[in-house]
Amino acid sequence: MSVLQRIFGSSKQQKSNNITSEEAIQRLSSVEDLLNKKQVHIETQIENEKANALKYSKQGNKRAAILALKKKKKYENTLRQIDGTLTTLEIQRESLQNASSNMEVFHVMRNAAAALKKTHDNLDVDQVHDLMDDLSEQNHIGEEIANAISSPALGGSDLYNDADLERELDELANLDLIEEMTNIGALPEVPTTNKTKEKIDPIRQLEDPTF
Repeated sequence: MSVLQRIFGSSKQQKSNNITSEEAIQRLSSVEDLLNKKQVHIETQIENEKANALKYSKQGNKRAAILALKKKKKYENTLRQIDGTLTTLEIQRESLQNASSNMEVFHVMRNAAAALKKTHDNLDVDQVHDLMDDLSEQNHIGEEIANAISSPALGGSDLYNDADLERELDELANLDLIEEMTNIGALPEVPTTNKTKEKIDPIRQLEDPTF
């Protein structure tokens, strides 16, 4: 049984197992690791057989030298096969990874579409339009109410007569004038000197020239 068969199993087993993309990618990676290790081992064998061929050739053992070269060629052929297998496995693994990523994106988009559809199922375009019309109407009514509240009462100007208002204004003006006169108070007294209060003494006036 080959390495691939041991890891992946037979075709019937693979169908019955029905492995996921993640499991297949993991198994491919395991095979790649195994082949890489085998590749290093074969490269070592090639170098060993190359050295043996040179050694036997120097010893004059032509038959052994040719046999070593045949082994070297066999290992080189196996190495080429492993290189091809690794390239195939790498392509398949990358394809599975891309497919897995695409599937993940598809699931996310499908779930998003389902959620969006569920949300829209609870909405109706006509209901939305009706709601917007109701809101517009209520806003208009609110503006009319606000304007009515802020406007003067109807007939308010008829409650007052212009003649009565002018008479009240005159009364207020008279009261204000009286209040101003009251605040002024009595006139201040004119200051008097001793000279005006006392009688002039003619003898003193003669004695004091400054008097």
